[in-house]
Amino acid sequence: MKKHSFSPFYVALLAFVLTFNSSLFAQKETLVRCIAFYNLENLFDTIHDEGKNDYEYLPDGGMKWTSLKYEHKIHNMAYAISRIGEDVDSRGPICLGIAEVENMRCLEDLCADPQLEGKYKPILLEGPDRRGVDVGFLYQPEFFKPVNVKGHELNGHYADGGVLRTRLQLLVSGYLLGTGRPEKIHILVNHWPSRYGGELTSRPTRDTAAMLTKSICDSIYLKEPKAKIIIMGDLNDDPFNHSCKEVLGARKTREEVETQGYFNTMWQKLDRGIGTLAYQGSWNLFDQIIISEPLMNEPLESGKWTYWKSEIFNKDFLTVQEGKEKGTPLRTHKSGVWQDGYGDHYPTMIYLIKQQ
Repeated sequence: MKKHSFSPFYVALLAFVLTFNSSLFAQKETLVRCIAFYNLENLFDTIHDEGKNDYEYLPDGGMKWTSLKYEHKIHNMAYAISRIGEDVDSRGPICLGIAEVENMRCLEDLCADPQLEGKYKPILLEGPDRRGVDVGFLYQPEFFKPVNVKGHELNGHYADGGVLRTRLQLLVSGYLLGTGRPEKIHILVNHWPSRYGGELTSRPTRDTAAMLTKSICDSIYLKEPKAKIIIMGDLNDDPFNHSCKEVLGARKTREEVETQGYFNTMWQKLDRGIGTLAYQGSWNLFDQIIISEPLMNEPLESGKWTYWKSEIFNKDFLTVQEGKEKGTPLRTHKSGVWQDGYGDHYPTMIYLIKQQ
């Protein structure tokens, strides 16, 4: 076999080129941003809102919901939010979708808690939910600028013919800031109908919710074929259920996602036995974050935001440490008894990255 030899000059030149290129690469900073979702489990204030079935969460209601309990709840939720994503980015979530909050006053109290350092501004549109809970949105104005907010109402009926009164699907469109040219993103916050009456009986209500979600996203795609969309929320279904897998078409793996399709960032975690809420000894992963194909396939070298990874925020302080429910979320109440906990769902988040 013929051996190749290289002159000392060539070797020196090659070493210079490699060193120069490595230096250029090292100068490219990789930025990270966290975007999250959190079901706050019945964040009610202590005042009756006209037209809402909030009586259970009044001082003389079933939960004996006093100012002390409300203040503790706000404090606990603020602490949990302040910790989300801190292992990767000390800023915490720059955008946070919220479920099970009674009104804007609750979100304002939450944002005013000293643990959040005044970083967040709230968005909430009142919906027709029969209990009076809504979805909401918190954002850090230094890193996100909303330009359009719209609530989409879900019209439908339960199996018994009753009118479906549930949460709005909240679409917040805006721009990611602070890293050069602003980049548009759409975030759709959901809390789909519950499994009231059983999973099978109530399935059509969530299928209808998934149809609405897909319709909203299809409308965005018509105007912006390469739209970066994040669908998040408590969907009251797992990733493999009909509403998510078939109606919305959210796929388990990147390889399955077609142009303008959707990738379920949480599905493979459930396959590994990791969930966001526990029921009768089994895990579910209702708190999903689903992303559009353009957000998943943006090349890092493009200098635009692209999906990196997802996480479930299941830290010890959010978790029962002993007893038969050990290892599950530490709730505010258990069988009507106040535990001064956090909620029955773990938060979920994704990280976006870009190189500049």
